[in-house]
Amino acid sequence: MIALGLVLLLAGILLGIPILTTLGVILLVVGAVLMLLGSTGRAVGGRRHYY
Repeated sequence: MIALGLVLLLAGILLGIPILTTLGVILLVVGAVLMLLGSTGRAVGGRRHYY
């Protein structure tokens, strides 16, 4: 999710499409939150790991 967010963010900046930039930022934030919660051992949504 973090990688997809980064790709969308870069594509949005390079192509000048604001919706891609917005989606990229949202995916980066959600991916970072899930990674942090998963690394602390806390189950998120009934799952311990997101692959």
